[in-house]
Amino acid sequence: MLDIKFIRENQDLVKEAAKKKRLSFDLDKLMEVDESRRKLLGIVEEKRAEQKVTNNAIVNATSEERESILEKMRILKAGLEVEEGKLKEVMQEWQALMLTVPNVPDSSVPDGESDKENKEVKKWGDTPKFNFQPKNHIEIMTNLDMADFERGAKVSGFRGYFLKGSGALLSFAIWRYALDFFVSRGLTLLEVPSLVRREVLLGTGYLPQGEEDLYKTQDGDYLTGTAEVATMGLYQGEILPKEDLPKKFLSFSPCFRREAGSHSKDVKGLIRVHEFFKFEQLILCESSHEESVKWHEWLHRNIEEFVESLRVPYRTVVNCGGDLGLGQVKKYDIEGWVPLEETYRELGSTSYFHDFQTRRLNIKYKDGDVSKYAHSLNATAIATPRVLVSLVENFQQEDGSIKIPEVLVPYMNGLAFIKK
Repeated sequence: MLDIKFIRENQDLVKEAAKKKRLSFDLDKLMEVDESRRKLLGIVEEKRAEQKVTNNAIVNATSEERESILEKMRILKAGLEVEEGKLKEVMQEWQALMLTVPNVPDSSVPDGESDKENKEVKKWGDTPKFNFQPKNHIEIMTNLDMADFERGAKVSGFRGYFLKGSGALLSFAIWRYALDFFVSRGLTLLEVPSLVRREVLLGTGYLPQGEEDLYKTQDGDYLTGTAEVATMGLYQGEILPKEDLPKKFLSFSPCFRREAGSHSKDVKGLIRVHEFFKFEQLILCESSHEESVKWHEWLHRNIEEFVESLRVPYRTVVNCGGDLGLGQVKKYDIEGWVPLEETYRELGSTSYFHDFQTRRLNIKYKDGDVSKYAHSLNATAIATPRVLVSLVENFQQEDGSIKIPEVLVPYMNGLAFIKK
């Protein structure tokens, strides 16, 4: 959420932000409602002040004066209730509109409609050249009894899967290695809830726009698609000491996404599933653009180095305006090479928000006598099972086995190859 004063004073900039992000947003309507809100606030405050004066007057009033004052109080009260009712309605409309105001993207964000126009800024690793006919991850994992997709669909429905034996062991090995790798970077480990209240999703910017992609419980709570949400809720409504910043977390949770609107897209295997697991990096830092940029690069380099240690070829792209979310100032995607598709597919992303999320969640820090909204950033550490697609396909061998990346062998009980 942007500060309303900033919005009033930078209307052209906010309109341009919505245009660059390809978001439908009626700024003129917000300004109209904001003006009504300000006028009604003035009226209500004036009537409350008048009511207070009248209340004080009755203390020293004579019995003859008291009845007249009481009648005036009744009239004031009735009038105040009417104006407060109007203000309440306008406030509801104003708050709903404020939740749709996009954050302003960084000037370095390229223009574009969709992820097809993201700009490649880095490519790492040599894509494998096979001297045999390679297979896709579904066939490899099925042949090696690492996964069961048919029974996964039978039990869990569309996009369901089972990881079995060495397939499950490989997933656990990635988690254990990721835990050691990222904690060594100074991140504090958290295991966080997947079930969260609506206000935390509103605070992080996943609602109201992203509701169709969330699973909702009968109690009105939600299953989240990232540990970012619960981690951001950790300090909701709190004021932190400046010396405690930056707060750096590595959060783990199961994740759930309906993948609404993508029923016919990437339907097979482990590319796009409804239930998965993810380590997420998250930072709260001082309210400085320079600090945000510094930590944004640091977080992204963490995941790049993690993927490099697995020896998976990847590329980094900077997301164009049309591929940014409502609150993101700038975002990188890291994409792993998928040989059978001859393309790169997303392994994770790194974003910073300035005070967009912390303002909505009311997370501040004390800087001397002044309270300021912190800045927030987040980045994928690693998500499973998606990373298995690149691992399995890039490290397949001619005999149908899979070579385990060297860094994972200790976490695989010494197993260097998965074979029949």
